[in-house]
Amino acid sequence: MDVKFYHNASDRLRAACAITAKAVAQGRKIIVYAPDQELSQQYDSLLWSAQPASFVPHVAASSPLAARTPVVMVQTLSNLPYDDVLINLADDLPAGYDRFKLLVEIVASDEAGRSAARSRWRFYKENGHTVQPYDLAKKDS
Repeated sequence: MDVKFYHNASDRLRAACAITAKAVAQGRKIIVYAPDQELSQQYDSLLWSAQPASFVPHVAASSPLAARTPVVMVQTLSNLPYDDVLINLADDLPAGYDRFKLLVEIVASDEAGRSAARSRWRFYKENGHTVQPYDLAKKDS
């Protein structure tokens, strides 16, 4: 499994929305793991407003359209319609992460977020995953 770490995000959810839109444009199927309802609602709202000229189809996992929608927001990694890309919005590692082809981690610039991300980075490396860093502070990332 490949893991992409996008670090130095000034706004973690806005970065997640941009990465999601890019992945959908590439034809990927995305599961977005947001461990609590408030975070999920914030992400949902931003997907509607972050890219005003484009629409990113997305639904909650409970929707009857989940299997036909490219972005599914979940609070647990069970009974999922696909296992292509996982965007992890949690500060810890969700159980079942290893079933995905690609895992995306977005790291804010605050110290608490960076510290949690360093632990996940070490875990992925120690478990043989290919980890790639992307600096969001650079324009070409």
